[in-house]
Amino acid sequence: MPFKKLNPDIKETLEKLEIISPTPFQSKSIPIIKSGANVFCTASKDSGKTTTLILTTLQKLKCEASGNAPRAIVLVENKERAIELNGLFLRYTKYNSLRIYVGHELIHIDMQKSEIFEGTDILIATPKTLNQLFLLNGVSTSQLKIFSIDDAEFLVQKSSYTALMSITQSIKKCQYVFYSEKMQPILLRFKSHFMEYSKTVKG
Repeated sequence: MPFKKLNPDIKETLEKLEIISPTPFQSKSIPIIKSGANVFCTASKDSGKTTTLILTTLQKLKCEASGNAPRAIVLVENKERAIELNGLFLRYTKYNSLRIYVGHELIHIDMQKSEIFEGTDILIATPKTLNQLFLLNGVSTSQLKIFSIDDAEFLVQKSSYTALMSITQSIKKCQYVFYSEKMQPILLRFKSHFMEYSKTVKG
């Protein structure tokens, strides 16, 4: 079964990367994420969670740059994962106009503010850095469409959990998607905050 109902640019890139068929997890999760619902996605390693995150982000942004404010945010555990994920995204965005920015603790926060202000579509950042940017009004959320949390197990760390709670209070409306190997009890706490009518997809 090939990938269905995805942006033609995404399909073309998948062909170039010789990715022909979705994994069982992708077949279940992509249509639900595309519907705009808040989703908890749980599946084992190598089930295609990261590719799902990338494809659904590109689909949401229609594979083209628009405006200056981020329309997609991806929260990651640390700088290493942010850089790794950026590299994976670039495999899919080198044929379109989408702009990606990576934020982490080793870049001065004022520099990050000014560089994001110049225009970005997808912001990949760590909890501490993203929270700082929000507190300093360094990121506009007026155009934000989707907020994904990669390998969300790291939210068991109190500092990361607190940062995410602070960040989401600044966001009026957007879609949230969590990706994790297992449904950690701490993730269920978000149901009473910004994940109220969420759906769950298990791989």
